[in-house]
Amino acid sequence: MPALSDETSPEIVVTTIDGGAATGKSSTARGVSSRLNFLHVDTGSHYRALTYLLIERNIRAEESEEMSIALSELDLSAHVEGNLAVLEASNESITSETLRSKTVNENVSAFSAIQSVRRKLLNYQRWHTQLAAQESFAGIVMEGRDIGSVVFPKAPFRFFLEADTDTRIRRRSDEGQQDSVAARDKADSGRKNAPLQCPEGAVRINTVTFSLEEVIDKICSIVEGSVSTTNHPAS
Repeated sequence: MPALSDETSPEIVVTTIDGGAATGKSSTARGVSSRLNFLHVDTGSHYRALTYLLIERNIRAEESEEMSIALSELDLSAHVEGNLAVLEASNESITSETLRSKTVNENVSAFSAIQSVRRKLLNYQRWHTQLAAQESFAGIVMEGRDIGSVVFPKAPFRFFLEADTDTRIRRRSDEGQQDSVAARDKADSGRKNAPLQCPEGAVRINTVTFSLEEVIDKICSIVEGSVSTTNHPAS
């Protein structure tokens, strides 16, 4: 992965979608990506992947020499499947089932709070603008918890999704996931490094008040109203 000297490739339109667990980030980002033919980047999968890889190496969720060594040995890249950027670590991708396993669910917040883990992923996440340019996308839609505040604080289009706790718990249950929404919120909002927060100036959208299609329509209308997009060639 090349080192980045700039925050983003200037020709790539950056749209960020942040929010807590089960606020609808992934479904919304997929819909926006499909509608606009933007590269979709799910940064939650990045933290889940590193959590899995570090646990596999018997690394504990704390700053340590062992952690630094393990992170330095991970060569991160990505390939594109349709509109989705898929993380590869040392030329291997990790299955979605593994990323959503109980062990990863229980540990991802702790590993995500570690400064060296976040530092490892920051330039990697910004590098996706270069990947998008290489793959002839006009833009990217990146979802996560600190995208509009830390990864791309100057992105022209930044959104923050919200929903009440009961709704999010029900959504997780319907998905068959075992995340503790309240515990994840507390960990993500209270961590010292890049805490979950609504980026200043971001458009807040309540995903209970609006349907998924309405949320996608709202975001796309804002983006499309300001830029012209081009189609990515069919793969």
